[in-house]
Amino acid sequence: MGRWTQYDEDNYRLPEGVERIGYDSDNGRYYFRDRDGLLYKGPEGSEFGELVQVSELPVAIAPQEDGHDDLEAAPIQRNGYQPLAVDEHGLRHTLRGGSYRTLFPFFLVISVVLLLVWRLVLLPTRVAPAPCPSTTTPYTVQSGDTCYDIARSHNTTLDRLLIVNPHVVCNKLMPGDRVCVPDEGSSISRRFGRRV
Repeated sequence: MGRWTQYDEDNYRLPEGVERIGYDSDNGRYYFRDRDGLLYKGPEGSEFGELVQVSELPVAIAPQEDGHDDLEAAPIQRNGYQPLAVDEHGLRHTLRGGSYRTLFPFFLVISVVLLLVWRLVLLPTRVAPAPCPSTTTPYTVQSGDTCYDIARSHNTTLDRLLIVNPHVVCNKLMPGDRVCVPDEGSSISRRFGRRV
């Protein structure tokens, strides 16, 4: 159960015929009126407590002529809406752009995050491959190519292809990857430091 109960209402807490008519924030007291028109003040700093009769209301509390029950609510128009607050010149303060103006920073942050995710996930950056040595020819891998097929089509062996391309993993060749294919008759064992 929430913190509010029916026992917090004036109808239950105040004696019959007594109503709350104001609050003086200077001394922290609520003021009440009974059905005979007599005025009472409550204890300082407390919403309910022992009521003490007073002769008149403080200047800070204007007497209410309209019999409005709820002191904290603004007067309501016939259509059920409350009028907007006005400044000292009588002008109503409204936000230019409405509620969208307050939501703009939120949408801006969401847009930036989505753009970053799109850039990092959907558009991975490719690092430019290192240039091929002078005794080799660059070859771009096509769909369905294997290391063995590339070596055979260029009249070389698989071992020589792997010596020139130590970073290449034959099981993970992707179309668009670049490999360096040794030229026919070139001596790779001397140049790359490995034996054939």
